[in-house]
Parts: sequence; structure tokens; C-alpha cells
Amino acid sequence: MTAAFKLTSMDFRGVISRRFFKNFLPLPALNRFQVGQTLPDFELPVVGQRAPIKLSSYRHKAVIVIAFTRIFTEKQYCPFCYPHIVSMVAAHKQFEQLGAEVLMITSTDMRQSKIVQQDLGLAMPLLVNPSCATFRLYGTGQALGAPLPAQFVIDRTGKLRFQHLFSFAHTNASAERLLWAVHNASR
Repeated sequence: MTAAFKLTSMDFRGVISRRFFKNFLPLPALNRFQVGQTLPDFELPVVGQRAPIKLSSYRHKAVIVIAFTRIFTEKQYCPFCYPHIVSMVAAHKQFEQLGAEVLMITSTDMRQSKIVQQDLGLAMPLLVNPSCATFRLYGTGQALGAPLPAQFVIDRTGKLRFQHLFSFAHTNASAERLLWAVHNASR
């Protein structure tokens, strides 16, 4: 309950930033990839780690869930994404039991991301992408100051097995849906 109170803060300092204006105009999510296609590689810094994570380093090792999340600042979360993040944290052990690695990606800067990781008790790596370049590469879309959420499941060969792009009807793929996709990608 304490984390929910902190995360729904009325402190809007930091919301209006260069990143906010860069992501202000609505751009819909783009279905850039087809199931079976190899997804583009990326390398991003990770909260609490010296070395960045490169997506291709997981090939032939694990099924990957890429969870792009919408966080405005360390105090302001998207009302659709906050419950999704909490459900992903709760299901993290299940993803691990299926041999999957969850990579959560945020557009907040490293300072803000450290606070987010600590407040939410994230067990999965939190990758930091304040330029939003990886969000754009994956066509997640943007609106009102932040990129939109999206989820991708990639098999051990680097091929897309499932994708969910934001819509108001279905904002995020549930943890259960992603676990199902991971199970199918592991076959």
C-alpha cells in the first residue's frame, strides 16, 4: 500500500521535460514485426549493473520477454502500466521456472529508474532508455509525454513468438498471457 501511495504522488516535478515534449504528440503503435521474424538487436544500460545488456547475448540461452513500460517519472506511473508492472513482479518466479528472462524497459533516466526499481522491488533487470530510441525501433508509439507500453516474447533463436502493442481496449498483455506465450515459445 505504501508503494501505491508514493507512486500516485501529486508531485509533478520532472514530468515536463525534454523527453515529455519529444513524446507529446500521439503516434500510434506500429506493427513492424511478424511472428517468426528476428527482432532487431539493442544494447541498453541496466539499473545496478556496470555492463549494459545486449538483446542478442540471450540467443540460444533463454526465451526473452521484453516489457516496454510507461513511466513518466519516479513518482508518476501510467495508471495502466503500474498494475501491469506489479503483476509482472508477482509472476517473475513463474517466468524463471519456464526458463524465461524478463527485461523491463523504461524511458526514465538512470536516477529515476533506480528509485523505480527500489520502490517496486523489481527482480528482473530494468533497462534504461531515456532517449526512447529502442521504443521507437520497436514501434511502441507515444502519447502525452511518454512512449506507450508493449510486450514481445522472443524464442531462444531470437525470433518473435508473440507481441502485444498498446490499445485502449487492451493496454498491456497480462502476465498470464505472457506466461502462455513463453510456454509456447519454449516448445
